[in-house]
Amino acid sequence: MAAAQPPVTRSTRARHEALLEWFGRRQRDLPWRRTRDPWAVLVAELMLQQTQVSRVLPKYEAFLDQWPTPAACASAPLGDVVTAWAGLGYNRRAVNLHRCAQQVVAEHGGELPDDLTALLALPGIGPYTARAVLAFAFESDEVGVLDTNAARVLARWSGRSLKPKEARALADASVAPAAGWAWNQAMLDLGATVCTPRAPRCDECPVVEWCAWSSAGRPQPDPAVGSAGVSTGQSRFDGSDRQGRGRLVDALRAGPVSSAALAAAMGWPDDPVRATRVAATVVADGLAVVAPDGTHHLPA
Repeated sequence: MAAAQPPVTRSTRARHEALLEWFGRRQRDLPWRRTRDPWAVLVAELMLQQTQVSRVLPKYEAFLDQWPTPAACASAPLGDVVTAWAGLGYNRRAVNLHRCAQQVVAEHGGELPDDLTALLALPGIGPYTARAVLAFAFESDEVGVLDTNAARVLARWSGRSLKPKEARALADASVAPAAGWAWNQAMLDLGATVCTPRAPRCDECPVVEWCAWSSAGRPQPDPAVGSAGVSTGQSRFDGSDRQGRGRLVDALRAGPVSSAALAAAMGWPDDPVRATRVAATVVADGLAVVAPDGTHHLPA
């Protein structure tokens, strides 16, 4: 687990109280905030990675209705899990979730562990997701959840760009005692709705008086740019290999794709060489299997 928190000063206590009071009034009502079930929290966190909340909402509860436990997911065909992931993008997350469920059943009796090291050893679970499970399912006060929104807030509070280890340590040390769940949710909401990337609304921020960047007059460059954990934007999607991969997986959800139809299914009818190359990465990621005749299928 994370190191013990430092003593809380009067100023730190005031910041805690200000942000938690704001969160109590302004928190977003989201279905994954109504549960402390570790599996449900994990499903939500993986779905939300690089995917808008509006796209996750109609998928989340339907997924849990079908696979309410790690054991239920682990025993399902991988192809069914990939099919249920349609519309969420980044289909490798479905493969990772299925593999994670299988490992949880095999090594942890079907229950997600409440230990950071054990969580990080599971497929598809990195530092952010592990801390999110600890904070939002087990209500740990010892870990800070460091997504792009919280990381941006921390960099601006500090008034400088942060290194990865430094950002994680600061996130952990900033958590309000006995309020880990609410504090981490508040940090996510603050970054998502107030401390936004391009037009932060400092006049609405409940903790602006503790923000070094705002106090300095918001000089450029913004310390959040390039700081650890803050996303830098994605490369162009249209015409990319990612788009072709997604098209292939979407086609496979409808049925097998023959080798002759592969290039057309991926949107590159005049470039079969590229289609073959990119399709091989889909197979390597476990999202498809190839029959002896070259036909691609979802995995069983």
